[in-house]
Amino acid sequence: MRLTPRGLLFRGRRFPVEIGRGGITTNKREGDGATPAGCLHVLRMLYRADRLPAPQPWAEPIGPRDLWCDAPDHRDYNQRVAAPFTASHETLRRADPLYDIVLVTDWNYPIATPGRGSAIFLHQRRRQTCPTAGCLAFRRDHLIWIAERIAPGEALVIPELSVARKFPGSGE
Repeated sequence: MRLTPRGLLFRGRRFPVEIGRGGITTNKREGDGATPAGCLHVLRMLYRADRLPAPQPWAEPIGPRDLWCDAPDHRDYNQRVAAPFTASHETLRRADPLYDIVLVTDWNYPIATPGRGSAIFLHQRRRQTCPTAGCLAFRRDHLIWIAERIAPGEALVIPELSVARKFPGSGE
């Protein structure tokens, strides 16, 4: 799987993708809104079992209390946690469909370094041309197609590109 100036190339198909509002960077930092350049690997797949069937046997259902800690100073930073949880976090079981499928990469996960940036997910996009906070986001049908075919540990190559903000649907 490789990010190109024309989208994400995976299994012979090319998918439009939204990237971080800060473009692509080799120096990812907390809150920069950028997508990190490098070779990441998909480690986990989370999904909303109340909204769709498991894309693959290794997919883990998202429960009603599931959260993701995004507090860099907390011991559970960049980890799936459960409510009630008082530190800063994202709700995984959202009212909107953004996290109906979440592919979790190894960017600053499972061992997190504070300041290196929150985990990078592949998830559903809000809408075309709406950048993310650093994740990669796809049209729902494209994300489902990818999720049905991806293997645990699959590499995601994000090259440093001078045209990073010119991806189809990258918000620019």
